[in-house]
Amino acid sequence: MTSPLMILVAGPYRSGTNDDPELIARNVHAMTDMALRLFRAGHLPVLGEWFALPLIEAAGSKHIGDAAFDEIFHPISRRLVAKCDACLRIGGPSKGADEMVALARSFRKQVFFRYEDVPPAL
Repeated sequence: MTSPLMILVAGPYRSGTNDDPELIARNVHAMTDMALRLFRAGHLPVLGEWFALPLIEAAGSKHIGDAAFDEIFHPISRRLVAKCDACLRIGGPSKGADEMVALARSFRKQVFFRYEDVPPAL
């Protein structure tokens, strides 16, 4: 057992979706499901999307990949990695999620690739 960790769940958002809203929603659902598992294991899970998407909307973004989207989407996750204790990488190919793993490692944060490797919290 360990103290509760703040864990960024990093997975594909747009990758492999061709920006199809239904496929993007599936990706977010997969990350949210994993966040719930982490919460139930005693941790504080976070997704960059939880922070970025409301700000992107407030900034007036009209579509994925426009200037307002790009200004906020990945920078939010980069800032979160710096604050988190760990990163859990899930899902398939994703440059953004792989960047979060690399950043976590550069900050000497714990990086997990399987839920089963995350120690349960007290």
